Amino acid sequence: MGATVVIVGGLVALAAPAVAGVHAELSSWAIFTPTDDSHDERETDVDPGGAAVDELGDGYVDVGHGIAIPRNSPPGCDEPAWLHLGAMSASLSGELVDRGARDFAEGSAILDPEGRVVSYSVAPGDALSAIGERFCLANAGTIATLNHTRTIHPGDTLLLHPNASLPWIPYFNPADAPGGYQQVPYQRAIEAMSEAAHAGDLDAMRAIFTDDLAGLFPDPADAELIADALAVGDLGVLRQMFA
Repeated sequence: MGATVVIVGGLVALAAPAVAGVHAELSSWAIFTPTDDSHDERETDVDPGGAAVDELGDGYVDVGHGIAIPRNSPPGCDEPAWLHLGAMSASLSGELVDRGARDFAEGSAILDPEGRVVSYSVAPGDALSAIGERFCLANAGTIATLNHTRTIHPGDTLLLHPNASLPWIPYFNPADAPGGYQQVPYQRAIEAMSEAAHAGDLDAMRAIFTDDLAGLFPDPADAELIADALAVGDLGVLRQMFA
């Protein structure tokens, strides 16, 4: 039996009692493969069943995937949100709350039709930690990884609330990368795909994928997933995959 992961001040600890079990996360990506529901069975979630978090007390929040984080982290956030990045998926636990522009987070929130914060336009001088505080996102450093970048720049549009029903391509190395995998060519290709996706340049994305990226996936199914999305050419899907 496992344990709930407790994150305090960036440190990870294990909390008892044990969790209820482990189940595979299933995500249907039929938007570009309408006759076949694809699932990434390599990724697993830990379901704490509520008991472990309850015993930690009211000072902690269950954000899913077996993770519990302190309330009031960032300060003033009673129900902080948390970004989860998986083998080929990204999701958000909780809701982003815009507490207003502040030092180092003076950009604009971008809302979906339901009024939820989904992305953010970076202003000069912005910092990830302050962006996290503004939107009650506890693991703000993950924003850069989600958006396939190491640094942020004025004018960037950062995805904050990924669509969990769509795939997301890992930034640092592909799922199932073997020991000694050469990350730099992969990361450069991913960054180029992200830049082309934001520019709406499908031809460039297809060329980068064919010339630089397709052969870097240990699992051919991952490359096929991207090839299918490029064949359909839905920029909304591709901008999630290569945020």
